[in-house]
Amino acid sequence: MSFTPAARISRSSLPSTAELQMLFARLNLQHFSGMIRAHRIVYNDRLTAATGRICYRPAVIELSSRLLARHPDHIYDTLLHEMVHAWLYQMRLPAGHGSEFKKKMREVGLRSIYHDLPVLRKRSRRRYILECPRCRCRLLRRARPGTRVSCARCSPRRFDPRVEMRVHELAR
Repeated sequence: MSFTPAARISRSSLPSTAELQMLFARLNLQHFSGMIRAHRIVYNDRLTAATGRICYRPAVIELSSRLLARHPDHIYDTLLHEMVHAWLYQMRLPAGHGSEFKKKMREVGLRSIYHDLPVLRKRSRRRYILECPRCRCRLLRRARPGTRVSCARCSPRRFDPRVEMRVHELAR
């Protein structure tokens, strides 16, 4: 199977993990002088908005099987994108999407840090009302608070259990 930018990957099926490892090795030599340490390349069925992500310990690059099965021509760019993160991490540079990242992306021939694939977004319809027992202030929130919170009007500086907000889930 040919893995050149022009003739990327056949749309009929995704490459095997062995083929992905070979692509990783080739891109490593071509763009990074073989400096990136070995990473395990795997597909992740749970990635639905991002085409890929990297974990440094253990060294794993995960690719979205859901998005890339519909758009296999994006595998090359996605893997190369994640390899830029790996290279920056190894060079002890900031590995986020900052200026160093964008500079290296241009060097390897990638234009954008984002993909333009259609993504199905599942928006929760749940809503929560937070209510103060003292002043009866009510706040509408999309997410349930992860920790106990108190009313900012009645206790602006720190958490006060006497004015802890009561959480009510709205009926859908």
